Amino acid sequence: MAKVTNLSRVRKQRQRDARRAAADENSVRFGRTAEEKARDTRAAEDARRHVDDHQLERPCPDDPSSDP
Repeated sequence: MAKVTNLSRVRKQRQRDARRAAADENSVRFGRTAEEKARDTRAAEDARRHVDDHQLERPCPDDPSSDP
């Protein structure tokens, strides 16, 4: 005897599989690992700190304590 299948269940499973395949494809194309994100965050912080460390401090013209 033939196996009875619920067509709605089959249709929904097919849609889930298609969405999962699209998500996997997008994660390969656009995704970054947590390690890559952390590395980029560290690099940005290091660059910001490097610029801040090399910035010349100039007195504010409105600051009375900076008068010679």
